[in-house]
Amino acid sequence: MKVLIKIGGTLVDDPAARNSVARQIAALAGSGIRAAVVHGGGRQMTRFLEERGIESRFVRGLRVTTDETIDAVLKVFAGSVNTQFVSAMQMAGAGAVGLTGVDAALATAEQLDCELGLVGKVVLSDTRLLDVLAGAGYVPVVACVAGGSAGEVFNVNADSMAVAIASSWKVDRLVFLTDVPGVLDAKKALVPELAIPDCKALITAGVATGGMQAKLNAAMDAVAAGVQEVRIVKGSEPDIVARAMAGEACGTRIVQDRAVESLG
Repeated sequence: MKVLIKIGGTLVDDPAARNSVARQIAALAGSGIRAAVVHGGGRQMTRFLEERGIESRFVRGLRVTTDETIDAVLKVFAGSVNTQFVSAMQMAGAGAVGLTGVDAALATAEQLDCELGLVGKVVLSDTRLLDVLAGAGYVPVVACVAGGSAGEVFNVNADSMAVAIASSWKVDRLVFLTDVPGVLDAKKALVPELAIPDCKALITAGVATGGMQAKLNAAMDAVAAGVQEVRIVKGSEPDIVARAMAGEACGTRIVQDRAVESLG
């Protein structure tokens, strides 16, 4: 089995949460499952820029990335955040390897919108390096930075990066470790399972907005591309990775079509 785990910036920013998640992923990899990680780091990025007197500007929820900002992206995402999580994985007993999408053309992107500057959308993912590493027992840890065909470096939304890599690597499960318990309905109750039509209905009704809308769009893209199951779970819950992998009713499970899934 292959699984890709996307870790939100809040979890990698807190040392206790980071170490807990690292231990869980190390245990997963130790059980024989081929695992890879994609992480964000938006909170750390904002703090890094603020300390240097640089204002963060967002358009449609995405950070405007200038030449000055992309240098900070490399220092924070590919540098401190990635190295800290790899170190936590090593401490937990896993052979972790820090990467970006630039490495071995793991993620090739194009500019998403000129208004956003050096923000990219992944258009191609070559995951052969993940096969080599995971096949040898290592856990690839990928920062959300992608390369361009003309040598550019792009800042990429971590959810989108995770979907692109998960789809290309043909994972069985994509798990989003977030700071919320899952998808909530209009009454703020947790929804245990959604199919693509259900996700679209929540977005159309204005129930899923902002970050959760983005998560659902990413999840729909993943299952439409062949990922069997996407889980959105709260990363700070005890043993959440093992519970999600065991099929326990936690968070929100997203599949392409529940009727078809039930027949399988």
